[in-house]
Amino acid sequence: MIGPLAVATHVLSLALAAWAFVEFFRQREPTRALFGGLWVVEALVAVQVVALIVGLAGGHRPGGGDMVTLIGYMLTALLLPPAGAVLARMEPTRWGSLLIGAAAVIVPVLILRLGQIW
Repeated sequence: MIGPLAVATHVLSLALAAWAFVEFFRQREPTRALFGGLWVVEALVAVQVVALIVGLAGGHRPGGGDMVTLIGYMLTALLLPPAGAVLARMEPTRWGSLLIGAAAVIVPVLILRLGQIW
């Protein structure tokens, strides 16, 4: 795990979630900027997942032998932002903003859990 990258992912993702929830409460559909923020979060998560894969290839193993759990969290963290974007595109109303916010709130939890397992 890259510590500063994890912190940046937490901060950016939670800021995006707050922004998306404000847009939801203002009854606005998701904008291109919200989708762009979600893709930036995805890029940070992808870098973190690649770093974990490199660590695994280098011989580092998660504590307690939770390899399956680690892989599950990595896949979920990697696939959640695109899934949120697809669902928000399918629902181009205020609820799309809520979907982006929900995805952005879950990502920091997944990254935190990855750090605990690692």
